[in-house]
Amino acid sequence: MEFNNTLANEYEKGIRRTLPSYDAMLRLTKAFYQSTLQEQASFLVVGSGSGNEIIQLAEHRPDWSFVGIDPSEAMLKIAENRLQSLPNDISLLQGTILTASVPAMHFDAASCILVLHFIESYEEKLATLKEIAQRLKSGAPFVLVSKYGQLNSAETELQFDLWRAYWQQHTKLSSSEIATMEQSIRSLSFMREEAIVTLLQQAGFSQPSRFFATTLFGGWICYKEQLESL
Repeated sequence: MEFNNTLANEYEKGIRRTLPSYDAMLRLTKAFYQSTLQEQASFLVVGSGSGNEIIQLAEHRPDWSFVGIDPSEAMLKIAENRLQSLPNDISLLQGTILTASVPAMHFDAASCILVLHFIESYEEKLATLKEIAQRLKSGAPFVLVSKYGQLNSAETELQFDLWRAYWQQHTKLSSSEIATMEQSIRSLSFMREEAIVTLLQQAGFSQPSRFFATTLFGGWICYKEQLESL
């Protein structure tokens, strides 16, 4: 899915329909970071989008700095306009964690929210999470939020039934428009929770714990593995 100008401008409305508890998820994410980090901290935000996550995290934390990465030029332009009034040190880079020129430093925290399901292969998912882990300090907190489940399983199909009912009741879209959107969602890369936990562990994260779940989405908190002192 390419976030062009049209999709980027519709994102704010669409994400809260697709993920009704989106804002609650961001508040929980913020609470996790505030409980584990100092007054000064550096963040790597993979998939910074239109800036919602940075805006939420920066509130009352003027000494937290951010490097945001996103492949969509349109989304970055929206984020730049929204973030320019914040006192925080914020840099926005176009690309992915595997292609962008990220500063050579180790960050105090990182996130990858609503990104992983856009990456098709397991190998690239693993490479992405490994690259994030390598750029973190030992013990740094990390949040991952992604679509999850096993397509065509009874559980996931029930979640799709609920997702479809929500869109029918809360939008003016026709049944055919909703069906088209559903096919687009089904084309994304879903993973079972057990596979996501294994992926995080393989990438170098410890203590993965699910803190959030709504229909087709799940979120996990974890930490960069502690390096053993010599």
